[in-house]
Amino acid sequence: MTRARGIRFAALTVVGLAALLGVVFAGRLDTNPRLVPSPLIGRQAPTFDLPLLAREGTVRLGDFRGEIVVVNFFASWCLQCRLEHPALVETARAFAGSGVRFIQIVFQDTPENAAAFLDELGWSEVTVYAVDPGSRAAIAFGVFGIPETFFIDPEGVVVGKIQGASTALVLGETIDTIRRGEDPGQRVVGETRSAPTR
Repeated sequence: MTRARGIRFAALTVVGLAALLGVVFAGRLDTNPRLVPSPLIGRQAPTFDLPLLAREGTVRLGDFRGEIVVVNFFASWCLQCRLEHPALVETARAFAGSGVRFIQIVFQDTPENAAAFLDELGWSEVTVYAVDPGSRAAIAFGVFGIPETFFIDPEGVVVGKIQGASTALVLGETIDTIRRGEDPGQRVVGETRSAPTR
């Protein structure tokens, strides 16, 4: 091989590698490294009885078959949950009576602290609030940190997840995507917390 051909071969090799790396990185542009993928996406949502917060009775996710169900995990010690709360109340109210149900589940917090959090920031009259003894629901959903919000379609299949504090716009867009028969998938919209700061 002559020197000129060797240089040309090396240049083509570099260009080829650059193109290959470009394809690899382009494929990862939509992948947020902070996303903790949920293995539940595309599967039936877990269902079990959870005690209601601050009142008698229980709630079972399976009772809402035929509706879109938005399941949000929150806690009083979570700053991001505090920031997200008005959007959840607003969106639950906006979709009330239209086949969309909001359920908020307390994550690693006492019922007393969670109730005080809602007393301060406002309860939604159209949202079901539940506690999670032994973190059964959180474990079943694979909650990594909060706030995390899961979306269940009318057939009871988990079709979406939002990691971080949602806005009313993000929540509404996700619900509308499900109404169109599309799966919204998973996305990160902000930071999450896995435990209270000591």
